[in-house]
Amino acid sequence: MGGCFSKPKPVEVKVEVMAPDKEKEKEKESLSPNGKVSPMPTCKANGSTKHIDERPITVDFYQNPKDMVEVAVCHVNELQDGQMREVDVACGKALLIKERGEYCAIGHKCPHYGAPLVKGVLTNGRVRCPWHGACFNVATGDIEDFPGLDSLPRFQVKIEKEKVMVRASKQALQSQKRVKRMSRCATLSDSSFSNTSVLIIGSGPAGLVCAETLRQEGFTERIVMCTMETHLPYDRPKLSKSLECQAEQITLRSKEFLSQYDIEVQTEREVHSVDVKSKVVHFKDGLKMEYNKLLIATGSRPKPLQCQGADLENVYQLRTPEEANCIAKLANDRNAVIVGASFIGMEVAAYLTDKAHSVSVVGIENIPFRKVLGEKVGRSIMKMFETNRVKFYLQNEVSELRGQDGKVKEVVLKSGKILRADVCIVGIGVVPATSFLKQSGVNMDSKGFLPVNKLMQTNVPGVFAAGDVVTFPLAFRNNKKVNVGHWQMAHMHGRIAALNILGKGIEINTVPFFWTAMFGKSIRYAGHGEGFDDVIIQGDLDERKFVAFYTKKATGMNNCIQTWRSDEVIAVSSMNYDPIVSKVAEVMQSGRTIKKRDVETGDMSWLFGKGT
Repeated sequence: MGGCFSKPKPVEVKVEVMAPDKEKEKEKESLSPNGKVSPMPTCKANGSTKHIDERPITVDFYQNPKDMVEVAVCHVNELQDGQMREVDVACGKALLIKERGEYCAIGHKCPHYGAPLVKGVLTNGRVRCPWHGACFNVATGDIEDFPGLDSLPRFQVKIEKEKVMVRASKQALQSQKRVKRMSRCATLSDSSFSNTSVLIIGSGPAGLVCAETLRQEGFTERIVMCTMETHLPYDRPKLSKSLECQAEQITLRSKEFLSQYDIEVQTEREVHSVDVKSKVVHFKDGLKMEYNKLLIATGSRPKPLQCQGADLENVYQLRTPEEANCIAKLANDRNAVIVGASFIGMEVAAYLTDKAHSVSVVGIENIPFRKVLGEKVGRSIMKMFETNRVKFYLQNEVSELRGQDGKVKEVVLKSGKILRADVCIVGIGVVPATSFLKQSGVNMDSKGFLPVNKLMQTNVPGVFAAGDVVTFPLAFRNNKKVNVGHWQMAHMHGRIAALNILGKGIEINTVPFFWTAMFGKSIRYAGHGEGFDDVIIQGDLDERKFVAFYTKKATGMNNCIQTWRSDEVIAVSSMNYDPIVSKVAEVMQSGRTIKKRDVETGDMSWLFGKGT
């Protein structure tokens, strides 16, 4: 099993410090690829069980000798241990890596959004993406931490007359991604048949990664994914950053891909209740479906605005591509009001600034992002928005929405201020979508979250949960039970759940990682900063080039008496300072403790040490 799933141990982080290039190296946040592969025939439902070819299906880039190229890329002594280099290989590029005296070569771009991995972090046999934190095994190219679905192609390397030779497929060099070897269903029956081996409720990244991991691990029984959505699984974080994108542009996997690997997706299917004793899920349309193992990955639902006029037209809670498209259309040269200074709300505000006549943000906090990023970083981001004509109405709430002909026209604040609004976007928080489980016997906490253990198991045998709906033990925070609603974390939850559905006994061990993009600037964040005591900032907030370390005084037990230890770094954020967040994430992942004193001086040499 890859390093991301093994017990953390101290390791040496070997990276080259590269000053971040200016805006030309920022990511373009291009649309997520569909991951299409060549179509193959699938089982046709005919009411009877049909045995099919059980051999795994994969894309083999090494079958056609005419597709292969072999190139000398450097002298054998040009790279030192722990170094990476992008090398030209005929029609494309590869990432050449030297570790422990041996060379290997893999794809040079992260399959998620195309980040240059040479700018990332190489540690103990894996490379971490500098933008969003995905990790890849350098020997195999397999993805080991997320976000993203695809792995990297691996290229053959040999030493010949003191030259490093790379042999690669032209197709793989062009693709720069690889679908891991996956099985298919050994038996398929009529789709109306109710018995399902693994039933997944929800079609977000947790559910999709669970389904794909099962197939990657050789699981050949039936997998069904049910969702309230009208679309196949898609890249939801893209919606608030690119409101005009179409559903087919951000689909994570195509219909052909899902069919090829026998992952059944039933859309517009809402769960009514779950009977864990009889292992039956009841749907609101009257359908009943039996299961052997169940994954609950229903995500969250937005909190509604509780005031008069909240039901007017042109008031949206951004959840679907259709809603995003409507918001963009209605805001064009008109007045947009965003209620809630959340990440989603602020991303929408940033996107609309060069399209809307006016953009206003209403929030209950005095500074956006203060609880997550701290007052100084939050104020810096707020100034960036104000420079781009966004007006803030903070420490305020909405008392009423007023309309004309059934459509919103004004947002009335409790302060008495009245804002013109042709479209209103509400982003005031979310709650877990778990109400259908109230009488099920699956434990929920007072907020509706589902507590799970390190294996992503609920209190009910055979019932797992993943994604935004769970609280789980976070390894690097001493197994503190937390809820982390990150895209990356949902991916990892889905993988760990799948492995333990198969009885692998693999515990979750990952460092939370998220990002946001506004006005062409990206903020990276790693760790879990809940309850931080102080923020240490290196760099220049006014220049939007900084790294912020979030520290908290640690506690311990000495002779059964709680004692205070020195402050420790529990999270980090940065802007225009790649790959510092990925570096810190690797240190946290290794099990090393980062002390507050390590980051106060501005000396980053502690990143290269073996321990503290």
